[in-house]
Amino acid sequence: MALNFNEYAKDGNRFLKDYAKEMNLGENTEKAGRIFSSIMHALRDIISPQESLQFLAQLPMFLKAVYVNGWNMKRPKPRVKKMVEFIELVRKHDGVAAVNDFEYNDELAERYIDTTFIYLRKYISLGEMEDIRDGLPKDLKSMIYSNLMF
Repeated sequence: MALNFNEYAKDGNRFLKDYAKEMNLGENTEKAGRIFSSIMHALRDIISPQESLQFLAQLPMFLKAVYVNGWNMKRPKPRVKKMVEFIELVRKHDGVAAVNDFEYNDELAERYIDTTFIYLRKYISLGEMEDIRDGLPKDLKSMIYSNLMF
């Protein structure tokens, strides 16, 4: 199997353009990329390594790299039980850009999170999304549960 990095780059750029449009970010693919990465890294932090590997197996190659970038499976899991805590974790992963990307607006951040999980249904099976949801704390289930059927 030959690796075609040009094809991965093309698919990744197409994904970012479509994702930015879906997020109402116009053509700001840099912001879209930061938001997507920070949401994926926050998700990765709160689900089990086994669930992460099952999730990762369904992602296309260009998204696998985003998901695993900086991953340390031995790092202690943060205690995240509520949506506001998840949003703070997302902001933490976004770093200094979080001020501009999420504007200190929890409703905007939650909309970005919801839209991201809806968008991921293009790649992730319903069963896998249900498995992830089942492993989340009660107050976080809604970020996936309400979006499963899309």
